[in-house]
Amino acid sequence: MQNWTPESWQGKTALQQPDYPDKKAVEAAAARLKTYPPLVFAGEARRLKEALGRVASGHAFLLQGGDCAESFAEFHPDNIRDTFRVILQMAVVLTFGAGTPVVKVGRMAGQFAKPRSEPVETADGRSLPSYKGDIINGIDFDEKTRAPDPERMIHAYNQSAATLNLLRAFAQGGYADLHKVHRWTLNFMEKSPAGAKYRDLADRLAETLEFMEACGLTSGNVAALRETDFFTSHEALLLPYEQALTRIDSITGDWYDVSAHMLWIGERTRQPDGAHVEYLRGVKNPIGLKCGPAMGESDVLRLIDILDPANEPGRLTLIARMGSDKVADRLPALLRATKREGRSAIWATDPMHGNTVKTAAGVKTRPFDRIMGEVRSFFSICAAEGVHAGGVHLELTGRDVTECLGGAVAISESNLGDRYDTHCDPRLNASQAIELAFALAEYLKAERLAKKARAREKTAAAQ
Repeated sequence: MQNWTPESWQGKTALQQPDYPDKKAVEAAAARLKTYPPLVFAGEARRLKEALGRVASGHAFLLQGGDCAESFAEFHPDNIRDTFRVILQMAVVLTFGAGTPVVKVGRMAGQFAKPRSEPVETADGRSLPSYKGDIINGIDFDEKTRAPDPERMIHAYNQSAATLNLLRAFAQGGYADLHKVHRWTLNFMEKSPAGAKYRDLADRLAETLEFMEACGLTSGNVAALRETDFFTSHEALLLPYEQALTRIDSITGDWYDVSAHMLWIGERTRQPDGAHVEYLRGVKNPIGLKCGPAMGESDVLRLIDILDPANEPGRLTLIARMGSDKVADRLPALLRATKREGRSAIWATDPMHGNTVKTAAGVKTRPFDRIMGEVRSFFSICAAEGVHAGGVHLELTGRDVTECLGGAVAISESNLGDRYDTHCDPRLNASQAIELAFALAEYLKAERLAKKARAREKTAAAQ
């Protein structure tokens, strides 16, 4: 990369960075991180890019999901397991619907930093730095906790390493075996409509696996039945942390950010001449770019030119986060622009961030019907514009939280206080996530069957 180094972002304007009171302490923490082993490997990031290349060509589907913001306090193996298995369940549902492989990418093992609309929070007549995620400061509203602390980067690294260790064990150690598909159901989903539909699907899958076993295809001789690829991602917001974990791959000589397989740039930090774009243009990881309702055609094309100048399939995922009330007006022009210019970037939808509302009591939430509305609109608009709709990007958890309104579980405003545990934005619980997956799978199946019918008609007409 011409004129690029892991430090070159420092010559640009870096938004959303903490104002650390002790600069030498930041340098010391970063110096320690530079000596630590990589959290992920360059070869794994290349494997993800290959998988995303298949998404770009329409032969796979991207499922990206996990916590809004991971926290130190909620770090527990059960929480990691439950989110992992909900993503596995969703992937099974979507595979049946789309009829294609599902690329699974978690918002896990690094999603500790969050941008904020205001740098300062005021309460009870006091103003303190806003909570920006556990990698920067704490959520409790007091001066000591809210002061940015660079030692939190070390804590985040260690928690990410432990999380990745467990995720790899789950993905490769037998937990992801398709023969255990019934065991992935969470206890609290037993009586939910999504849980019942999933059990029916699991029964059908079990019958298929029995047939395959009779044909000699078992978990013992087919690795794909007992293992799965699972990748990690987070927003590359805290640049000193990302720089400290930027390494040269010994095989290719390229720079990789070894904090995650995939990194993305958020809506608030996507300035073409800004530090975040400067940093991510130089690493070879697959990267994402959030595209909000203010993004125009020239904006998206300029950013693609910077971040993916070689137009490499799998390099760049454009993640639309418009809001259900804006997506029909704002998305079509962007799709036309990338299609017209022959750009290979994947288009995916984030139906969460544009649909956040506050209740009369001031509680931040997201209505499930608005989330589903944006998902349906996104896929319909992509189909109308002749652009492949490549995937979904969701904030979700395997826990039985009550943070998003509605869904078949019918969470009401009066239920929000029951288990509202998020440190930042509201997440779909497991039942809502599976319900969304089924609705999307039905749409994808209908599209797949319609495409086959059109192909048969075209063949018949040609004959």
